Amino acid sequence: MKNIVILISGRGSNLQAILDSGLPVKVAAVISNKADAAGLETARRHGIATAALNHRDYPSREAFDAALAEKIDGFKPDLVVLAGFMRILSDGFVAHYAGRLINIHPSLLPAFTGLDTHRRALAEGVKIHGCTVHFVTPTLDHGPIVVQAAVPVLDSDDEESLAARVLAQEHRVYPLAIRWFAENKLTLRGDGKVNFSGGCRSDSVLHSPWEIV
Repeated sequence: MKNIVILISGRGSNLQAILDSGLPVKVAAVISNKADAAGLETARRHGIATAALNHRDYPSREAFDAALAEKIDGFKPDLVVLAGFMRILSDGFVAHYAGRLINIHPSLLPAFTGLDTHRRALAEGVKIHGCTVHFVTPTLDHGPIVVQAAVPVLDSDDEESLAARVLAQEHRVYPLAIRWFAENKLTLRGDGKVNFSGGCRSDSVLHSPWEIV
């Protein structure tokens, strides 16, 4: 059974979805850059080890990332899962976990990298929005895509309603991607794409854009 470490900065709704999914993994630890992150209490209720490192206690991004990596490595993870971890990671940190560091982003990458994705999607008038699970590379919000889920953008949508619909899809696809990793169904190719095997779907965007297949 593979060990995973989950990094959070806030309430940890994706953390909760992962814990509720009955995945064939051991969540070895949940770590946050904020000691008051609500997700830490969620982890404690599940009997999971927790830790908090305040990035403001370190003189540089690299120093914080080095301390964070040391803490993570103490749990010997096979996979590090970014679940609302609101930090831009240094190139050295990303390189250290190459091929075993994944993130979920609230847009259909490569569209709308960075922050305020739902507001920007509405401003652009797109008809389909969604979320993406991807392996992390040094380029922000880029990297080999594992799975995407799409939702319609409705005429009645505001930022809050669109965000809620996307979040519901995040809670479905993030556990799915972790399960595929745990079952050794994902392989990173040299061209920066992901190979799927053993019954895992490579066309894991959607036949219908509103439902995962």
